[in-house]
Amino acid sequence: MTLEEKASLCSGRDFWSTRPIERLEIPSVFMTDGPHGLRKATGTDFTNSVPATCFPTAAGLASSWNPELLHEMGIALGEECQANNVQFLLGPGVNMKRSPLGGRNFEYFSEDPILAGKMAAALINGLQSQGVGASLKHFAANNQEFERLSNNSVIDERTLHEIYLPAFEIAVKEAQPWTVMCSYNKLNGTYASENNLLLDSILRKQWGFKGFVVSDWGAVSNRVAGINAGLDLEMPGNGGLNDKKIVAAVNSGQISKERLDEVVTQIVAQLLKTHELHKEGATYDKDKHHELARKVSSECAVLLKNSNNILPLDKSKKIALIGNFAKAPRYQGAGSSQVNPTRIANVYDALSKTATVSFATGYTADATTDAKLIAEAQEQAKNSQIAVVVAGLPDTYESEGFDRSNMDMPEAFNTLIEAVAKVQPNVVVVLMNGSAVAMPWAGKVKGIIECWLGGQAGGEALADILTGKVNPSGKLSESFAVKLEDTPSYLNFPGRDGTTIYGEGIFIGYRYYDKKKVAPLFPFGFGLSYTTFAYTGMDISKGAASDTDHVKVSVKVKNTGKAAGKEVVQLYVQDENKTIIRPEKELKHFAKVSLQPGEETTVSFELSYRDFAYYSEKVHSWQTSNGKYNILAGGSSADLPLHRSLDITATNVLYAPLTRNSLLKEFAQHPKGKAVYAKLMESMGSMFGAGNSTEKLTPAQEDARKKMQAMMMAILNEMPVSKLVSMGGGKFTDQMLDEMLLQVQ
Repeated sequence: MTLEEKASLCSGRDFWSTRPIERLEIPSVFMTDGPHGLRKATGTDFTNSVPATCFPTAAGLASSWNPELLHEMGIALGEECQANNVQFLLGPGVNMKRSPLGGRNFEYFSEDPILAGKMAAALINGLQSQGVGASLKHFAANNQEFERLSNNSVIDERTLHEIYLPAFEIAVKEAQPWTVMCSYNKLNGTYASENNLLLDSILRKQWGFKGFVVSDWGAVSNRVAGINAGLDLEMPGNGGLNDKKIVAAVNSGQISKERLDEVVTQIVAQLLKTHELHKEGATYDKDKHHELARKVSSECAVLLKNSNNILPLDKSKKIALIGNFAKAPRYQGAGSSQVNPTRIANVYDALSKTATVSFATGYTADATTDAKLIAEAQEQAKNSQIAVVVAGLPDTYESEGFDRSNMDMPEAFNTLIEAVAKVQPNVVVVLMNGSAVAMPWAGKVKGIIECWLGGQAGGEALADILTGKVNPSGKLSESFAVKLEDTPSYLNFPGRDGTTIYGEGIFIGYRYYDKKKVAPLFPFGFGLSYTTFAYTGMDISKGAASDTDHVKVSVKVKNTGKAAGKEVVQLYVQDENKTIIRPEKELKHFAKVSLQPGEETTVSFELSYRDFAYYSEKVHSWQTSNGKYNILAGGSSADLPLHRSLDITATNVLYAPLTRNSLLKEFAQHPKGKAVYAKLMESMGSMFGAGNSTEKLTPAQEDARKKMQAMMMAILNEMPVSKLVSMGGGKFTDQMLDEMLLQVQ
């Protein structure tokens, strides 16, 4: 392969496809947007894409808490890609929901990295089982749309590793996506597209990623730096401009021939793999996929309130269905993930098949209302026995390219709900939105269902839930705050003037609400059912263990109601040690189980090292603490009735090297530094007059002396050891310190 041919493989042929080399039988492959449906467009005409099944977006998918369901959906996506000659689907996105205002929150999974990573891995495995590559995105720290092409995400090392990287890590290790897409933004001053720490040190060396890294479309800043850092493929094509730069850089020695060969080998391996796995003439069953979308959507919906068991609806009663979304549903987000659905179902048509339903528009297509529309809605509500108001967020409120300015729904929607609730005591509100919203009317209605953006079959899925054909089993994948001011990143989102400070650190989502003791409107992991569940017991295999042991945890849960249903068993770990500031608890495992009335089952989990560990910036690695850990289990982050404790012995403890700038207390904590610490204390004893005075002290004077010594020791322990030289009055010298430091190396 010539140098020019190698360089040509490092960028696209056009907007969606890679360059072929016909003489070497290296094929071109087609990459297209996802991740909740195939969007194969012609060129840049995004409005003209092939019909494809539109599944719920990631915000809803994660609320199913059902990896098996996402695996099934991934298979369907793969079948549609094969039928449309698409080799790579660009998704899923696993960026954290740092703020409810994030413009692309609808296509990200969760505020929790464990949930996001597990759901992404399942979807990727399903997709790639059909010979279609996934592109895990956006790597990394792409958490706002404002100035996203130039924004610098400033994140401390611990927060990066504990919050913003683990979802990617889980997906890479458990599913090995064939590509990873780097993000637009900078991370701590360096563009993700040329960030060696992200693309090589972490992604390849630490996690063992085997595929190729592709840029987000237009994310390349410096192509030569990108090649050296680990960015393999640039998309879209650039007309050969950057290919020439690569050739020149190799000839000048800026890029080594070996490095370019690594890049090209990674790209070609995946191109050949997808070409070999292509299924010529493949088709798929549109009706079957629509029914799958209906099943998926029904598991995504979260029942948030059900006072007096107003749901499921009594189909013998007259139902007023109010809101334009009931006939023209909001079923997906706007931007690059917008799918041309094979069909669209609405809840009005679906519900009308089994119940007596009247309708009032309530608000216009552009989310406004007036006195006439409100009066019509109230009239329908008064003449019915139950009113179901369908609201949420319109297309113009959330999309790729911009962030929301607040958590509020359009005022017309809130006004409508309040007006209907004044004339009808039995009101259910259904929400169609891609991220958390404020609900000032929550206390005035009897039922609330969060449907998210439910895909093309969302209307039928909603009807199934309203009528009880399906028992809702979704749980919130993100916390719903009462108001924007309560959210963790309120003071820092979005970052402006080119920089975003992640000042809340590791405390995003429920981690923040727990630590600050701020009650959310609805907590992470919360969701009701038409039946009830009881957590009846927990067993752990060991009461004490090494941090390298595997600890089995068994949780018993029982369906204590009268209907079959599904429950999400959530397992959290709480570190009681005070070694470092940590969240009150963190999700570590979960499982969704289906139970008949009266049925009890046991769900087993296995805890291992990372479940107890935190990331230490001092040693740049994961560490555990000696001491007590609590294992908590239940149906939401705010309802964990089962708990057991175990003692963990830390065995893999790393220590930062001791230097002149190390704090005195760090010598006391370091295995090699303890003896030196004792000598340092001996050397400094004269500073307090310890043992030098022969004067007899009264008990009060002795007590005062001890308190003074304790105070001075507390001060000294927080000082760099080098300060003792200047404070020692010549009794402790630089030479003595250097000799002591040699003993701890």
